[in-house]
Amino acid sequence: MIQDIAPHRMDNQFMAAIEDPETARLPGNLVPVDSRRLRPDFYFGDENRHIIFEAYTAGQLARWYHDNRYCGTCAHKTVPSKTERALCCPQCGRTIYPRILPAVIIGVTDGDRILMTKYAGRSYTFYALVAGFNEIGETLEETVAREVMEEVGLKVKNIRYYKSQPWGIVDDLLAGFYCDVDGSTEIILDRNELKEAVWVERKDVEGQPHDLSLTNEMMVVFRDGREPLGYRYAMRE
Repeated sequence: MIQDIAPHRMDNQFMAAIEDPETARLPGNLVPVDSRRLRPDFYFGDENRHIIFEAYTAGQLARWYHDNRYCGTCAHKTVPSKTERALCCPQCGRTIYPRILPAVIIGVTDGDRILMTKYAGRSYTFYALVAGFNEIGETLEETVAREVMEEVGLKVKNIRYYKSQPWGIVDDLLAGFYCDVDGSTEIILDRNELKEAVWVERKDVEGQPHDLSLTNEMMVVFRDGREPLGYRYAMRE
């Protein structure tokens, strides 16, 4: 079934979210494409950047509709709201809104070095930054400090916000932060999460193959010396 999200065209290719690519009857010469292939296969530069994110959003909504076909309180079948983006239960009156998972992307710095990582158990080989999900009862700043300690065994200070990015491919809202290492720079790697973590000089930072992610932007911003500096530099001219 094609979901009720507006399709788009990208280089004469029709795009829409579908619920089950194995059974869907697609018109014409349309073929299903895994959402994880959009970035390497269909990103041709900033002129179609917004279309990639629209496709991610379509997929996020498609998953939400599928996973909330029945009310989690009384198990009655849900129906779309007539006034807002929500699903309603006509039996018990519950209203269900899309769920967004907050996560942080963290540029840990030590002067002119930044900590770059590679995830364990992932097929791609390029570098990323420390990242993790916000937990119940945490501020985002507390998430930053906890994730850095858990993944690489470092204490941090001067935590400062950079910017955010929706990442519908996995239902996330990413919040980017930079922070300074506090004390020892010795890395103690959590090998369940990461297979590598290294300090990289500013001039040696290389971006990821496709300039779509907040992670890549933050690495490039640091390389170019444009990261927010925080309270320690507030009086510097």
